[in-house]
Amino acid sequence: MRVVITGTSGAGKTTLARKIAAALAMPHIELDAINWQPGWRDLTRHDPEEFVRRVNTAIAAEAWVVDGNYGPVRDIVWERATHLVWLDYERWVIMARVIRRTIVRAVLRTELWSGNREHWRHLLRPSHPIRWAWNTWERRRRETAERLGREAYAKLVVLRLRHPRETRQAIALLAEHRAAELWASSRLAEHSNSSALRSR
Repeated sequence: MRVVITGTSGAGKTTLARKIAAALAMPHIELDAINWQPGWRDLTRHDPEEFVRRVNTAIAAEAWVVDGNYGPVRDIVWERATHLVWLDYERWVIMARVIRRTIVRAVLRTELWSGNREHWRHLLRPSHPIRWAWNTWERRRRETAERLGREAYAKLVVLRLRHPRETRQAIALLAEHRAAELWASSRLAEHSNSSALRSR
């Protein structure tokens, strides 16, 4: 089982991914952690080939929970995934979350990836998550809906969440799917072992 969490900046992708990974006992892969290097150096701009290579290596595993929205690897992650959770919240929900997160990180000087920390001066950047979330919310929603309509992703089990309160139900559903998958795998293994014994 391989789950990808998508949604615009500030939706809560990483928080939910951690909860799902813990509940399902699967590795959590945070694309931000792969991308951001010391000094806020991002691989997607400075070494995109290395970024793609690292993501490919990470998602080669048979089970994981990935969160992130990086264009250069979106297709390869989605094509590898079995389930997709789309945090399709209203803009006011997103903005409340991303503003609160920014304030907490800046005040507490929270260490993020590779020792990086948010500073108040980062608010002035056009790429800051607050500005990015506001400016891209509508486009992200439209593009995600269009992408999910493609035949290439018809195999994905899609959970489209409209409000944060729906996350608990989503985790429970994914846990059911994971349990069914593990049960089927164990039955297959038992059958294979039995067949091997009979052939001796």
